[in-house]
Amino acid sequence: MFTLIETAKLSDVDPKAWLADVLARIADHPMQRLDELLPWTWKAARNAAATLRAVA
Repeated sequence: MFTLIETAKLSDVDPKAWLADVLARIADHPMQRLDELLPWTWKAARNAAATLRAVA
C-alpha cells in the first residue's frame, strides 16, 4: 500500500482521489486495460477529460 501511495505522490496525483476512483472502478475494468489505472495514466486521462469539459 505504501508503494502505491508513494507512486501516486511521485506522479503528482492525490493518493486519496486516485485510490478511491481506482477501487470504485477496478471490479468492472477490463484486465487488458489495467494500465489505465496507473497513477500517471490516470492523471493524464483526468486532465484530458477536464480539458474537454472546459472547451465544451
